[in-house]
Amino acid sequence: MDQQQYAIREYHDVNEIYAKLDHLIKQPMRPIQRPRMQEFLAYFENQCKRSKELTDEAKKYIPGGVQHNLAFNYPFPIAVEKADGAYVWDADQNQYIDFLQAGGPTVLGSNYAPVREAVFELLKSCGPVTGLFHEYELKLAQLVHRLMPAVEMFRMLGSGTESVMAAIRAARAFTGKKYVIKVGGAYHGWSDQMVYGLHVPGTGRFEAAGIPRSASAATQEFFPNSLSALRRHLILNRLRGGTAAVIVEPLGPESGTRPVPFDFNQQVRQLCNEFGALLIFDEVVTGFRLGMGGAQGFFGVKPDLTIFGKCITGGYPMAGGVGGRAEVIMRFAAGIGGTGERAYIGGTLSANPLSCAAGYHALLEMERTNAPILAGQAGDRLTQGLQAIIQAYNLPFVAYNQGSIVHLETSGVMLLDFRNPIKLMRELKPRKHMLEEMGAAYMSQGLITLAGSRMYTSMADTNEVIDEALKRFEQVLSACDVLHRGEGVWHEQSIQTLRLPLGDPGSFYVRQPDDPDAVDHLRADHRPGG
Repeated sequence: MDQQQYAIREYHDVNEIYAKLDHLIKQPMRPIQRPRMQEFLAYFENQCKRSKELTDEAKKYIPGGVQHNLAFNYPFPIAVEKADGAYVWDADQNQYIDFLQAGGPTVLGSNYAPVREAVFELLKSCGPVTGLFHEYELKLAQLVHRLMPAVEMFRMLGSGTESVMAAIRAARAFTGKKYVIKVGGAYHGWSDQMVYGLHVPGTGRFEAAGIPRSASAATQEFFPNSLSALRRHLILNRLRGGTAAVIVEPLGPESGTRPVPFDFNQQVRQLCNEFGALLIFDEVVTGFRLGMGGAQGFFGVKPDLTIFGKCITGGYPMAGGVGGRAEVIMRFAAGIGGTGERAYIGGTLSANPLSCAAGYHALLEMERTNAPILAGQAGDRLTQGLQAIIQAYNLPFVAYNQGSIVHLETSGVMLLDFRNPIKLMRELKPRKHMLEEMGAAYMSQGLITLAGSRMYTSMADTNEVIDEALKRFEQVLSACDVLHRGEGVWHEQSIQTLRLPLGDPGSFYVRQPDDPDAVDHLRADHRPGG
């Protein structure tokens, strides 16, 4: 593995992260102080009137007022009119630094001009869809194979959800086995068989309203990072006909919210080999964001099947696909080209010329510009700054990143699970609401995040963009309830300095609270707070 090819400069200490996360969820919540929260919420009533009008009207015709889960925001969704690079603008012309980046696909930044122009050229001659073969289908498949050699063949589909459905169907057809094992808390789309153990490990069918039990009867989950639990499932399944596939997010559930040790994927690979199960990597988020070789290239692990979404079209519609071993992918062969038991899939708009052209040119541009590494450097800078703010204000919050995927855990709601069901039931709602408030507060300061706890950086996030974002994050984090290192409350007025990293790892900026614009230079051996 050549680290320089990937966005992760140095893999984090997973044990250290879990120790901090465990400390967070054992602490009392530190929500934003009520007077400050009212100030943050006032922004929406005063500055986002057109967004409120639009989304209120939309509720009459669209369930919940928006069509996508990412668009749900507290206290109400904003309506976007423009996106460019690192920024988006809403219907009231408010500008935001965009760390949602459509949920991760736009590593180049939003509405990247060279890709947009290539799509325009295609539309002039071909239009978006014909229902027939187009050369861009071949060019995209060849490019994906070159970047990820484990993808011997590639079938384009419309979404990550469709791609997971197809991969599981192919795995069952190829192996003749039925059981599929996932990691508890991981998200692999919303198909009937995968709405199982969503978000919170151990919840099984908790969110399976409208789904017959038979649909997920052959789906199983194991607790994150518990290889012994995975082995037990594989052993028991062998007595009942065997396991068709194990599917994982290679960074860990929810894009690494519960991170995995570096050797985890290799050990899962070995278990799959031992028990004759296929290994499926869900690279909807990590594919081309972690590096052009994906997570499989970074970890040096060869999956049997790879799920694509998001980045495969550079943020353009119909983003999905599954690739892998030729003998397995041939189960998808269209027409009369199938071999053996065919795994039936379809899709009128799958692999349309617009999506394939957008994906081909986006991947080439990402490779040419080194976009994943630049986005990863922005993620490193953002994370280091957030860690400095957390330390300066003595908050129990946890910031860590996997390259351009940045996590900021403040409420700890995503770390609850059924190992402590009483705590889960007692704290799930209040911790979830705290997270909603954090997301609203960030947005009031011109920051768009994913659910208030995750940020995707892009090539467009320059040092200036990140440093401006950190100033805005500070406005929110400094408003949270804080305790002294000993007993009692540590008031905001007692915060004397804020450490923000400079290029020199031993140096920091120091901001004086009585003059926020006055910035001094301080060495690491003169840390604020002693």
